Amino acid sequence: MGIKTKFKRFFDLEDDYEYENEYEEESLAEEEEITPSHTKKSKPNVVSLQSIQQQVKVVLVEPRVYAEAQDIADQLKNRRAVVMNLQRIPHDQAKRIVDFLSGTVYAIGGDIQKLGPNTFLCTPENVDVSGTISEMMDED
Repeated sequence: MGIKTKFKRFFDLEDDYEYENEYEEESLAEEEEITPSHTKKSKPNVVSLQSIQQQVKVVLVEPRVYAEAQDIADQLKNRRAVVMNLQRIPHDQAKRIVDFLSGTVYAIGGDIQKLGPNTFLCTPENVDVSGTISEMMDED
């Protein structure tokens, strides 16, 4: 399935596309009969998809108990990137949170990366992270 088809389905354009074209042709034909040629509009207002900017949010969390893992997973499901600091939680609970979020990230097609000791970046599929900082960590 092509990306154009996905966009058409997302914006519900695929099913109504032919009907809208017929309606526009009929209305343009009526306007030509009624209005003089110098007052016709040249093109309808069209907004390209590239001009629409969607703001991506990054959530910073510092869980203190394992129960907060579900709240973090909900942020990921809402397509927000999460930076997690696990320094204030016991090591065994931190491992459980990372395991839980690894499953969540896998299910939504995202990614989880270790940024530093006890610090992780969890991203959904709409966020692309490039580069690594592990080389700098090894130098210290």
